[in-house]
Amino acid sequence: MNNEAPRIVDPKPEEGEQLDNALRPKYLKDIVGQSQITENLHILIQAAQQRSDALDHVLFYGPPGLGKTTLAHVLANEMQVNIKVSSGPAIERPGDLAAILSNLSGGDVLFIDEIHRLGKAVEEVLYPAMEDFALDIIIGKGPSARSIRLKLPRFTVIGATTRLALVSSPLRARFGAVYRLDYYDEHALQRIVVNAAQRLQISAEEAGVEEIARRSRGTPRVALRLLRRVRDYAQVRAEGTITRSAANEAMSLLSIDRLGLDEIDRMVLETIIKKYDGGPVGLSTIAASISEEPDTIMDVVEPYLLQIGFLSRTSQGRMATSLAYSHLGYTYPNKPSQPSLIES
Repeated sequence: MNNEAPRIVDPKPEEGEQLDNALRPKYLKDIVGQSQITENLHILIQAAQQRSDALDHVLFYGPPGLGKTTLAHVLANEMQVNIKVSSGPAIERPGDLAAILSNLSGGDVLFIDEIHRLGKAVEEVLYPAMEDFALDIIIGKGPSARSIRLKLPRFTVIGATTRLALVSSPLRARFGAVYRLDYYDEHALQRIVVNAAQRLQISAEEAGVEEIARRSRGTPRVALRLLRRVRDYAQVRAEGTITRSAANEAMSLLSIDRLGLDEIDRMVLETIIKKYDGGPVGLSTIAASISEEPDTIMDVVEPYLLQIGFLSRTSQGRMATSLAYSHLGYTYPNKPSQPSLIES
């Protein structure tokens, strides 16, 4: 497989993808779905405003494309403060973080995406900043070195991660609020597609919107990306209106089936079914069989297949379920026993 070719159903943002930014909600009232989280955030915001204080530190985790970055910007907008955006890989040295922190004003938000990728030395600087709003700086080297503590204004760190288990325990403990974002249901995705179509002045019938939402893998970013591709198809071959048939034909050209599976998803499942009798088979073996990176399969392909019940993780490896056999048109074998399931 050519690893440089982007997947349209990949929930991670494509390089240079700007349309999602234009369609992001600005305030909590504009957010569709994640109702329990938005209600908790509403209380968090109101309490901070009544105390005239900065927001407590917040950590969002969950699969990519579900709105962690959007929620960070929404919190900054609701609090009417500035937001500084960075990421774990971009903050390479303690000095990089110190420069960012020293430029924050009272109440400002520091959003750190992929926070699980922060280096240990950087985390050591972040701990006192989050807990005591202080920045410890070492001046000099050797026996003459001395530490200076600079006070920082009260600010808010909002972290986002797709791998909560990789966030160190001391860092997790310093977040006052931790929220897990889950996949969106089909009804919520339909509302997101309708709202986006209206803002982009795209003519779309209800049936066409339903087809886009059904194939969006529970992920708003994928839904918006599919909307753009179906819009292009409808503009060229369907008189500019997204109908059910136009959506179906566009999806067929993109090799996306009715459940949102693309060629890579089907390749993984068929490898397990045809080459390894349905499993169990190890992740590295699957990756080698389809010339893909194991991390890509684990982070991008597997979460959705697990969610819809097409794949199971066992103590001995991955197994294709009866639902996967049925969807791909294979007969499910009667196996005498199956390994016990594990959660990771």
